[in-house]
Amino acid sequence: MTNLASASFINIGERTNVTGSAKFKRLIMDEDYETALDVARQQVENGAQIIDINMDEAMLDSEAAMVRFLNLIASEPDISRVPVMIDSSKWTVIEAGLKCVQGKAIVNSISLKEGEEQFLHQASLLKRYGAATVVMAFDEKGQADTEDRKFEICQRSYRLLTEKIGFPAEDIIFDPNIFAVATGIEEHNNYAVDFINATRRIKQHLPYAHVSGGLSNISFSFRGNNPVREAMHSVFLYYAIKAGMDMAIVNAGQLAVYDDIPDELREAVEDVILNRTPEGTDRLLELAPKYQGDGKEVVKETQEWRQWPVKKRLEHALVKGIMDFIIEDTESARQEADLPLHVIEGPLMDGMNVVGDLFGEGKMFLPQVVKSARVMKKAVAYLQPYIEREKSEGSSNGKILLATVKGDVHDIGKNIVGVVLQCNNFEVIDMGVMVPCEKILQTAVDEGAQMIGLSGLITPSLDEMVHVAKEMERKGFELPLLIGGATTSKAHTAVKIEQNYHGPVVYVPNASRAVGVCQKLISKTDREGYVAQLSTEYDKVREQHARKKPRTKPVTLDAARANAFVPDFSHYQPKTPNQLGVQAVEADITTLREYIDWTPFFLTWSLAGKYPRIFDDEIVGEEAKKVFADANAMLDDFQQSGDLKAKGVVGLFPANRVGDDVEIYSDDTRKSLLTTACHLRQQTEKRDFPNYCLSDFVASKESGIADYTGAFAVTAGIGEEELAEAHKQNGDDYNAIMVKAVADRLAEAFAEYLHETVRKTLWGYAADEQLDNASLIREKYQGIRPAPGYAACPEHTEKQKIWDLLEAEKHTGMTLTESYAMWPGASVSGWYFAHPDSKYFAVAQIQRDQLEDYATRKAWSVEKAEKWLAPNLG
Repeated sequence: MTNLASASFINIGERTNVTGSAKFKRLIMDEDYETALDVARQQVENGAQIIDINMDEAMLDSEAAMVRFLNLIASEPDISRVPVMIDSSKWTVIEAGLKCVQGKAIVNSISLKEGEEQFLHQASLLKRYGAATVVMAFDEKGQADTEDRKFEICQRSYRLLTEKIGFPAEDIIFDPNIFAVATGIEEHNNYAVDFINATRRIKQHLPYAHVSGGLSNISFSFRGNNPVREAMHSVFLYYAIKAGMDMAIVNAGQLAVYDDIPDELREAVEDVILNRTPEGTDRLLELAPKYQGDGKEVVKETQEWRQWPVKKRLEHALVKGIMDFIIEDTESARQEADLPLHVIEGPLMDGMNVVGDLFGEGKMFLPQVVKSARVMKKAVAYLQPYIEREKSEGSSNGKILLATVKGDVHDIGKNIVGVVLQCNNFEVIDMGVMVPCEKILQTAVDEGAQMIGLSGLITPSLDEMVHVAKEMERKGFELPLLIGGATTSKAHTAVKIEQNYHGPVVYVPNASRAVGVCQKLISKTDREGYVAQLSTEYDKVREQHARKKPRTKPVTLDAARANAFVPDFSHYQPKTPNQLGVQAVEADITTLREYIDWTPFFLTWSLAGKYPRIFDDEIVGEEAKKVFADANAMLDDFQQSGDLKAKGVVGLFPANRVGDDVEIYSDDTRKSLLTTACHLRQQTEKRDFPNYCLSDFVASKESGIADYTGAFAVTAGIGEEELAEAHKQNGDDYNAIMVKAVADRLAEAFAEYLHETVRKTLWGYAADEQLDNASLIREKYQGIRPAPGYAACPEHTEKQKIWDLLEAEKHTGMTLTESYAMWPGASVSGWYFAHPDSKYFAVAQIQRDQLEDYATRKAWSVEKAEKWLAPNLG
C-alpha cells in the first residue's frame, strides 16, 4: 500500500461504487465481474491512487459481492498495486471485505454519530485488521459545519482512538465536511474557510492524521457552469492543500490549473472561497455567465426571441418547453399558412424534430422532452377545431398501439415511451393497463395500427406477452410486436417470445431506443435489413442461452437446507408485539414526504444519479433540480388539496418456522393456524455463506421459542388515476407522469414510515431507535420487510395470504389482479421479520427438487408451480 505519511496529494477514484455508478451497478447485478474489473483498471490508468469500492444495494448480497470483487482484484497486478477503500454503511460488509484484502485497506467510514461505545468497538476491530479509516466530523449532535465544531469532533475522535485503544494516528483520515459556498445564504459564506482552517488545526494539533473530503460539494451552487466550477475546485484545493489537505475525491481531468485561471475569475472565486467580502457571491454570480460553456461570454436568455420569425419562435418554445406564448404564436402561424394542418406539418413538427434530434444526441433529457410534448399538444388542441372545419387529416410517421398487458397495472414507462414517440410524429393509441389480449388485437385491427407495443412490470406479465405473440401468430397478424418493461429482457424476448410469432419481435429497453426502432420498422427501405439483423441477433442470443452455464454450481434442496442460516437466539429474545392483530393506518402527505427516497424518482425520468449528489452532476444536475422542484410543488398542492390520499393496514402475529414455511397463528396459544407463508431457499453452492430462506429468521416450532412475524399493505394511490387522467385530458403528459412518479415515491415512503412505526411502537423491538431518513434509506435499522414478487420471495401468489390475513381490500380498497399485481399501482406490501440477523438476499435460481417440494407445500400441481416459478427455475 502507498505510505500515507509520505505520499503527496492523493486522488481517490469512486466509479467502482454501485450507488454512484449506474454502469458498475449493472455489471455487478448481472454478475459480469470481468467487465467490472475493467472499471477498476480504468480508474487506476486514469490516475486514481486509491479505489473506493461500494456494494450497498438492497437487491444484492452485498457481502458476497464485496468478497468476490476484492478476491478478483487481488489477482490483477495492475489494479491491486493501489490501495482499496472499502465503502459501506453495513459493518458486516466492511468486515467481510477486510478479510479479503491483501495488505493495508482503508475503511469509509466511522464516526461518533452513534456514540463512543460503537465508535471504539468498530475502531478496535479495524485496528486488529490493520486498516486505516476515514473518520467523519459527525457526532451525536450531527454534522460539523463551523471550524470549531469540525476541530472539536476531530480532536475528540483522535484522542479516543489514540489514547483509549492505541489506534495508529497515521491511519486516521479525517473528513471535516466540505459544504457548498455562494448559495445566497449568509451562514454558508464561511464554509470553505471553516474547512481550510479546521484542516490547518488538525494538521497542527493532531500529529500524523490525514485530511480528505468530497471536492465537488464546494461548487454545488454553480452546477451547469463547468469553467466556474473548475476554477472553484482549483482555488479551493490550492488553499486547502497548503493548509494540509492530503487527499480528496477529485476528477483530475476537470481541474483548472490555478495559474491559468483568468485573473478576474480567479479573484472573484477567491473572494468567495476565502469569504473576503460580503459581496463575493453577488460578484461571482454576475461574472459567471461570461465563462459559461467554453468560456466565451454568454448573455442570459432574454425576451429577444419574441422578435424572431414565428417559425423560430415555435421551435424555441418547443425546445425550451415554454407554454406562455404558444397560443399566440400558433395563431400567428395559422394566419400565415394556407391550411391549419400545415402549421402542424410545418413549423410544429419541424420544432419537434429538433427536440427528437437533441434527445437522441443526449443534449436534452426526458423531463424536457415531456414538457416539449405538453407545448405541442396545447398548440395542436388549439388548431383542432380549425382542422375539423377543413375536414383534412394529417400524416404521421405511423400508428402505434401501446398497452400494459392483462393482470399488470404499471404504466409509467409505457406512458413515457408514448410521449417520446408522439414527439417524433408517431400517432399513439394508448390502451392503458390490464388490457386483455383479445382487446389489444381487435383494437389494433379496428384502428389500423402499424405496430403493437406491450409493457409489463411483474414477472407474470412475461407469460401474458408470450400468449399475445401466440395469438398474433394464430390469427395471421403481420404487425411488428414491441416488448418492453422492467422484467423483460433481450434474452427472454429471443427465447420465449420471438419464436412464437413469425412477424418482427423487438425488445425495446427504454424510451430513448423506441424512436429508432419504430422508424426502422416503418421505413420501406430499412425494415427488411433491420428485421434480418434482429433475426440474426436473436439466433445468437438463443445459442448463448443454450450454452450458458450457471455462474454458481446448483446444489440439491437437501444440501441447501443442510447449509441453512441458523439465527442466534441465545443473545436475542423475541419481543412480544405491543399490539397483536390487524389495524388500519393512515398517513398524510406532510408526514410521508419526509420519508421519501428520491433517487428512484430521478431514474423514472431517466436521470441517473444518487440524491442529493445528482444536483451536482455536470450533465443532468440542472434538469434534476427542475424536476425535483416540480415534484415538490405537486406535493405542496396535494398537502393543501387532499386530492391524493394514502391508506394502509398492518398486522402482527405469533409465528414459528416449520421447515421452509412460517406458520402464522391467531393468538399466543398458537393453537389456531391463520395461514402458512411458504418461502423459497437459495439453491446454489455457497462457499462462505449460508443458503438463506426467509423462514430462517423465525424461531423454529420445535425450539419452543415464542416468535412473531408481521405483514403490511399500503397505498398512496387513492386519487392517482383520476388526477393523472385529468392532466392527460388537458394535454399535459408531463404532470400526468409526475402524478404517478410522486405517488410511487409516497407509497414507498409510507412503507418506510410504517416499518419505523412497527419497530418503535406497534411491535416495539427497537423502541429507542433514532435514525434520520438517510439512515432509513440505507436500511441501518433492525429487521426487514421483503415483498412477494421480489428477490427474497419471488413468488407472487403469496400476496394473497397477506391480503387475506389483513383483510386488505376492506381496510384500504387495494385489490390484487389475476396476476397478483396491486391496484392502485402506487402500492407496496410485504412481510416483517425482526431478528437482528435478518437480511435481504436473492433466491435466484432454484432446481427441480425445490419446485416439486414447493408444489407439495402449496397443495399445487407441479405444472402450476412451474408456471409461477418459471423465472427462477434453473
